[in-house]
Amino acid sequence: MTATAAEPGNHSATPPTTTTGPRHPQRWLILGVICLAQLTVLLDNTVLSVAIPSLTTELDASTADIQWMINAYSLVQSGLLLTAGSSADRYGRKKMLTAGLVLFGLGSLAAGLAQDSGQLIAARAGMGIGGALLMTTTLAVVTQVFDEQERVKAIALWATVGALGFAAGPLIGGIILDHYWWGMVFLINLPVALIGLIAVVKLVPESKNPQGDRPDLLGALLSTVGMSSVVYAVISGPVDGWTSARVLVAAVLGLVVLGAFALWELRIPHPMLDMHFFRDQRFTGAVAGALLVVFGMGGSIFLLTQHLQFVLGYEPLEAGLRMAPFALTVVLLNLTGLGPRVMVKLGTPLTVLAGMTLVSGGLAAVAVLGGGTGGSYGGMLLGLVLMGAGLALSQPAMAAAIMSAIPVEKAGVGAGVNGTLAEFGNGLGVAVLGAVLNSRFASLVAVSAASLPAALAAARGPAERARIADAFATSLQTSQLVGAVAVLAGGVVAAVLLRRAERTGPAARPAGDEPMSAA
Repeated sequence: MTATAAEPGNHSATPPTTTTGPRHPQRWLILGVICLAQLTVLLDNTVLSVAIPSLTTELDASTADIQWMINAYSLVQSGLLLTAGSSADRYGRKKMLTAGLVLFGLGSLAAGLAQDSGQLIAARAGMGIGGALLMTTTLAVVTQVFDEQERVKAIALWATVGALGFAAGPLIGGIILDHYWWGMVFLINLPVALIGLIAVVKLVPESKNPQGDRPDLLGALLSTVGMSSVVYAVISGPVDGWTSARVLVAAVLGLVVLGAFALWELRIPHPMLDMHFFRDQRFTGAVAGALLVVFGMGGSIFLLTQHLQFVLGYEPLEAGLRMAPFALTVVLLNLTGLGPRVMVKLGTPLTVLAGMTLVSGGLAAVAVLGGGTGGSYGGMLLGLVLMGAGLALSQPAMAAAIMSAIPVEKAGVGAGVNGTLAEFGNGLGVAVLGAVLNSRFASLVAVSAASLPAALAAARGPAERARIADAFATSLQTSQLVGAVAVLAGGVVAAVLLRRAERTGPAARPAGDEPMSAA
């Protein structure tokens, strides 16, 4: 892939350089290993969603507690992804991948044995540290062991596992909860993490960037504090109010610190994140699209699992099975190589636009045809299939665009950017679409309970329960439609920027970038 950017302080263009990684003889086996590690991390983004009713009952968790159980993981992971990616590039990707598996396994053990909401939230935050290391190193290793000819196909398979983890969480969680208590949704990670650890030690080669041996400690601190503060504001907004002092202070602090981070990265010779990457419209287009598609999908999955259980009355396993067509569509289309073939035929901009249009249409179908207390599962099924097809097309194309705009030797940072977008977009989607849901619900019915199950339990008679359920279903429809509009807008913006990048040609790659070294 051609990795390009402008060198800080150098206004003269240098010829673009193509960096092609080696074809590792065990590259496909290595891909399977790192996909296993990635699957474990991504499952924990959605597996908890089907456990919401159990957690609400057994831990006496409020809606705010549930949101923090889900988002504490994303908050910590989002804050550390850039630092984790930079550390992997500097000190070795295999080392960071190994450390990530160990930390993630220990965090899963603590979560599975938690006795109250506070302990579970703390354990989820600990899992986020390991998750940050895993998310950055998996994509970086794909870029490392595959050459340019096979890299697009490998990234498509990597993205397939990502989508599978994103969508299969409710199904796997439902199967577990149908036979065991809620703690098993975390303890099941332990054998997977152990198998992944053994395989990584034996198979994955070590590699790192020979440049920038001095760690960018200030950059790491600023990026962690800035991203954590912004994500905290996004998560807290629906609970504390968007104009509350806590939310405003966190948001302003995060934006100021991220601004300081950008200025610092522009001044130092070996930055954690070269801010000149953002001059590449291919990079910024893929960034915009990736953020908004995860925004819509993350919020949608969060809402849809509640609709299936709270409104339609399905058990966790039944809800997970009804979500399965989404994951199956993504897997089938990417395993057949449809995504890479479409990208070759249409080009990246049109592929991204087509994929995100399908995702938007799927969200709208879920809201209009499958939503409400009288919605049909047929309409929901149509929406899930459209969403899966759209994700199968758009996600590999956007990941490839982001990674192709960054030198291979800085693949950890590129993966950190990609992972940050996924985590930030997911948290933003849950927070914003959840806020739309809560606002709409409050305007339709006046309830003081902290959660829908509590509101239904406090209702006086079947008529009031039906009215509350109908109001919740209507609120879910509104939220899904907001997500559909956001995804469609993201597709248009991404396609326009990617098309402009193709017309103007690649920017100049920073002088002095050299191929990465293998330890």
